Amino acid sequence: MATPEFILKLRKKIGHDPLWLVGITAYVQSQDGRILLGRRSDTGEWALVYGINEPCEEPADTVVREVKEETGIDVVPTALASVKSSARMLTYGNGDQAQYMDLLFLCTLKDGGNAEPYVGDEESLQVGWFSLDELPQPLAKTTVERLAYVQEFENRCHRGDDRALFAQNI
Repeated sequence: MATPEFILKLRKKIGHDPLWLVGITAYVQSQDGRILLGRRSDTGEWALVYGINEPCEEPADTVVREVKEETGIDVVPTALASVKSSARMLTYGNGDQAQYMDLLFLCTLKDGGNAEPYVGDEESLQVGWFSLDELPQPLAKTTVERLAYVQEFENRCHRGDDRALFAQNI
């Protein structure tokens, strides 16, 4: 996974100490209902598109940028489905620690934009569209969790409640 330049600069100052970061997740759905997944080069698992919000960047812009960089797909964010903080501190192979506040966006294809996925950077081994009934394996645990958040959000929307999910008890 490519580490953003601002994090590399911070790491020179703080070493491996914990960082609190804003992450985004893109749930991209095609017109025929398939979802966009990438097979991550760091774990070999299939996952939704994830990324880190850069300083001074709007989170919705981060979603558009990350999806384009990793898969070549042009998207439009249409809803914020959840705002969740990770329950655990991650420790990367080099010793860096981070915890994330994740913003999960639902996205559609941009009219006139690219809809044919391709591996756009070193973060992915493969990318593609998949039916929810035939998802590739292994799926990242965080993707399984976020797919459940999307389902819960969509169920709430069908009942007339389109608020993003903030916590289990709200």
